[in-house]
Amino acid sequence: MTTADCAADTEEFDLGRLLAERGAERYELHARYLNHQLPRMLHTIGFDKVYERAEGAYFWDTDGDDYLDMLAGFGVMGLGRHHPVIRKALHDVLDAQLADLTRFDCQPLPGLLAEKLLTHSPHLERVFFGNSGTEAVETALKFARYATGRPRVLYCDHAFHGLTTGSLSVNGEDGFRDGFAPLLPDTAVPLGDLGALARELKKGDVAALVVEPIQGKGVHEAPPGYLRAAQELLHGHKALLIVDEVQTGLGRTGDFYAYQHEEGVEPDLVCVAKALSGGYVPVSATLGKEWIFKKVYSSMDRVLVHSASFGSNAQAMAAGLAVLSVMENEQIVANARATGELLKTRLAAMADKYELLSDVRGRGLMIGIEFGRPRSLKLRGRWTMLQAARKGLFAQMVVVPLLRRHRILTQVSGDHLEVIKLIPPLVVGEREVDRFVEAFTEVMDDAHSGGGLMWDFGKTLVKQAVANR
Repeated sequence: MTTADCAADTEEFDLGRLLAERGAERYELHARYLNHQLPRMLHTIGFDKVYERAEGAYFWDTDGDDYLDMLAGFGVMGLGRHHPVIRKALHDVLDAQLADLTRFDCQPLPGLLAEKLLTHSPHLERVFFGNSGTEAVETALKFARYATGRPRVLYCDHAFHGLTTGSLSVNGEDGFRDGFAPLLPDTAVPLGDLGALARELKKGDVAALVVEPIQGKGVHEAPPGYLRAAQELLHGHKALLIVDEVQTGLGRTGDFYAYQHEEGVEPDLVCVAKALSGGYVPVSATLGKEWIFKKVYSSMDRVLVHSASFGSNAQAMAAGLAVLSVMENEQIVANARATGELLKTRLAAMADKYELLSDVRGRGLMIGIEFGRPRSLKLRGRWTMLQAARKGLFAQMVVVPLLRRHRILTQVSGDHLEVIKLIPPLVVGEREVDRFVEAFTEVMDDAHSGGGLMWDFGKTLVKQAVANR
């Protein structure tokens, strides 16, 4: 097909026209052809918005109103939406018309991105590129089992590492695992419990422990010294330490990787994804020690023993390189550390004022706000009503007015948890902190008042929870 033929085909397909003609059907199309429960849930809680465009840490709806994004696409939009440097990189790589994914050559972009990533983890030497966080974890699990010759992988209670079968095997949430057995050999240990880890290692069949430095579900941080001590135990039993930095990596917690907050931690394998994409092209990376890669790829016969159809594609590599450039040039890690500390400090100062606010925790721009049983009798009765219907309803009651009244997008940090997780784009600053704190204050004032719109909405949530039983 010639260039002229391609141009003729392009004229027949007009994306702008298609969206103009059918964009209003978005919720109906999803309900008919995709996960039908998603639009149902969004309609129920009033999240069925129509966003027209986005930039940085903000969305705009059809009326031109702006919305502050404190969710960042569950961490994917680390640099916000449509960063100009990343956009230019993608335009440039498309215009270059590279001979991409031939499968039988070595393009420069994957090597350049691997080189750049490894400068932030000098004890690691090689990289495998995939497409998603769960794929990065799958790669680490396969490499650990092959390198050690052992079948069993340990993980921590309440962990989340992905939803494909291997990653699901090390997922600490039963709700995700139910109905998908049999899974891989695995055992859960409590986060921070070195004794439990040691007991499992003594059985001699453990390939690795996979752990999040800060768990995404509930925003629970590994205790000080745990990762280093776990590493020593694992290596003493010839097992590996896999650190899942899919959400915590690339500056989220105020360090390039969250495990770097603790001195002496040198994981054998590190999983990265989400923010590396720049919010455009799915990409993941599994970084590892050279001996592990050389054992997996031990001969030319095994050259394709682990691969990914779209792994190392030019668009993804260009996005990743642009992301790392922006992080360095705009001091993204330092901003996440400073802005996160400001936000956490201001929220923690509210704990004495609001009895429903039980804890504020996290690091950098990964912050958990936990709600708990109030002291006063009137509030306790309402709290008990919600808990009896379904744990987690109060946190959802906070999330909804933040969006509907204050145009701030947040979400609970996991099913049946009274915790809101804040993971905004790492480009937010004092202005966004002020906006969130002011809105959160108003919502908390309402929640602690004698009446309040929040509690009226809570009755709706209770009815919905009871109906779904």
